[in-house]
Amino acid sequence: MAGTSRPAPFPRDVVVIGGCGHVGLPLAIAFASRGLQVGIFDIGESAVACVNSAKMPFAEPGATPALESAIAAGNLVASTDPAIVGTGEHVIVVIGTPVGENLEPDQSAIPNAMQECAPHFASGQILILRSTVYPGVTARVEKMVAGLGADIDVAFCPERIAEGKAMTELFELPQIVSSRTARGLDRASALFRALTPTLVPMTPEEAELAKLFTNTWRYIKFAISNQLYMMANDRGLDFERIRQGLALDYPRAADLPSAGFAAGPCLFKDTMQLAAFNNNNFALGHTAMAINEGLPLYLVARLEQRFDLSSMTVAILGMAFKGGSDDIRSSLSYKLKRLLAFKADRVLCTDPYVTTDPDLTPLAAVLAQADLMIIAAPHPEYAGLQTGKPVADIWNVLGKGVVV
Repeated sequence: MAGTSRPAPFPRDVVVIGGCGHVGLPLAIAFASRGLQVGIFDIGESAVACVNSAKMPFAEPGATPALESAIAAGNLVASTDPAIVGTGEHVIVVIGTPVGENLEPDQSAIPNAMQECAPHFASGQILILRSTVYPGVTARVEKMVAGLGADIDVAFCPERIAEGKAMTELFELPQIVSSRTARGLDRASALFRALTPTLVPMTPEEAELAKLFTNTWRYIKFAISNQLYMMANDRGLDFERIRQGLALDYPRAADLPSAGFAAGPCLFKDTMQLAAFNNNNFALGHTAMAINEGLPLYLVARLEQRFDLSSMTVAILGMAFKGGSDDIRSSLSYKLKRLLAFKADRVLCTDPYVTTDPDLTPLAAVLAQADLMIIAAPHPEYAGLQTGKPVADIWNVLGKGVVV
């Protein structure tokens, strides 16, 4: 690839490890759309088959035509064989740091996952960590790579995209780039300059915290709105009407989000990672967790005050963790479902995007059978919902207010 500090005898410019997921695949497609030769290593056989057939294994607006073009041009191929890792000059690792049941991050997840690929690493490559990592993981990977006896650069260049906006944000948002060495920083910068003109150089430790700070800040903002929503709702007042009024032409309140389920695979996890990093001395983060994770319990308690749930069929509309998505990872809709299974006579669930849950019911059947409905994910398909039955709508999808 032009612009790197030295030529490398690799048939591919980029190989993405874990590249068939929500973070890795849009990135692989984006690089391929810029004319780079891209490979993907992923252990998911069905996802790999989808990609090689020019089909997206999940919903991501704008990705399908770009994937089709990349496959047709021969710029992108996916494989379950780790040997493909050895064919790329830039090896991008899209493996996150999971949080266990005790809310402690597994700092060994990335090094352990890379062991399978280690025999295929070679001098001349640069290893770029992409997913959120626990602070210090980059240094640990550097030590692991040094032990291989090969001349391999290491960088950490965190993803910053929002799911559902990947195919625009990869080209529009500034990219944080970090490496311990000037050569590593130059090589990582040259690669990501193929996508976006604005780069933000940092040290690896700065970049690790920058990513965690970003997601934690968002999680806390959502918690503030959810707490304010509960305050207003307990007094019979419409939080969304208040929010829109106070934010109108008032820039200092423009970033106050609406109330709703703050969920998904990143925000909660990364807030807990930051808490663990600070020896669990993070009262603000733990309070945000209690508020956001407690919102489904609050809604059920409020509905119990208004309705005899034990005699009702209650429907949950939207099982994905966010509107317009098919991703159910860490979705609070399923926490709501578990709560209602204990409280209600019957629970129905529906979602126009989710294809991985065999227990979903078509919307038409839900509308016919439910006594009460809760909009849990703000899918645009629900905006025109017509029903005479009660609907709890904390997102204000129907535009009729958010009082529950």
